[in-house]
Amino acid sequence: MKAAPDLAALEHAKGDWIGAHGKFTALMKQLGSLPKEDRPAAGKLINQAKAELEAALASRREELELKAALPKEPTDFTLPGRRRALGKLHPLTQVTDDIVRSFRKIGFVVADGPEIEDEYHCFDALNTPADHPARDTQDTFYLARLDGSQSSAINHQLLLRTHTSSVQIRVMEKQPPPVRIVVPGRVYRRDNADATHNPTFQQIEGLYVDKGVSVGDLKGTVEFVFKELLGSDVKIRFRPHYFSYTEPSFEIDFSSSLTRKMGKEWLEIAGCGMVHPQVFENVGYDPEVWTGWAFGFGIERIAMIRYGINDIRLFYENDLRFLRQF
Repeated sequence: MKAAPDLAALEHAKGDWIGAHGKFTALMKQLGSLPKEDRPAAGKLINQAKAELEAALASRREELELKAALPKEPTDFTLPGRRRALGKLHPLTQVTDDIVRSFRKIGFVVADGPEIEDEYHCFDALNTPADHPARDTQDTFYLARLDGSQSSAINHQLLLRTHTSSVQIRVMEKQPPPVRIVVPGRVYRRDNADATHNPTFQQIEGLYVDKGVSVGDLKGTVEFVFKELLGSDVKIRFRPHYFSYTEPSFEIDFSSSLTRKMGKEWLEIAGCGMVHPQVFENVGYDPEVWTGWAFGFGIERIAMIRYGINDIRLFYENDLRFLRQF
């Protein structure tokens, strides 16, 4: 076996000697023909020789494997090595990290919750009525149970969350005020994929509950966060709107050099408002004592504005030519 020139020849020699039909196997089969008193000594000698052969086999295999691993052509080991390409964070992860970092600067902590929710936490507790369009099966992904049936209790019907506001409810159920959280995460809606819509996308929401919280606190926080994200020249304006879980409610528009590059002075970017008293009652907070605000926006939208991207689908195609730019 020590003379085997390569691994293939070594395997062939192994089969000839200790394989199923090898010479040592044949010897073991002949032990039965020896006198009974001679069999132990003969078996011991055969096994000893076989062990020596297997050791020689392993030694030669190591030599041949090392030889096979060596370069076939002369190599200059003093040349610079090949640098491994380092991976990068996905652009949506980068933007999410920047948003969270901005909130942490003003005392917010990150909260998380399940993506598979029930109707109570996603809608009922947020003061969203049963006839609201968002609760229609054409707008929300409802889930059947494993046996194919639906839950008998409507407010425990399972669904893929349509917003991260459900986490706000779960936090307030468990934690007495004050509350100051930011909630990033994936959400799901029945949208047809196009340049500005996707059935799954990333959203982030902020919630602040304390005594004496006002719309002024909300506007100041919004201005701080968006100036951190989109530049110091950002201007913010609020427009009256309607959300079932805030009162009063506003749409947030912003203006900056980025919007002007897009040919627009003002661009809608988020929704917000003061937490509705009914939401506080649903989680056991006294609305006569506590006030608060909430606002939320899509992370993809921030990334598209920041980087000048015109199609949301690019974030999910995993095309390295796109991702390497960030």
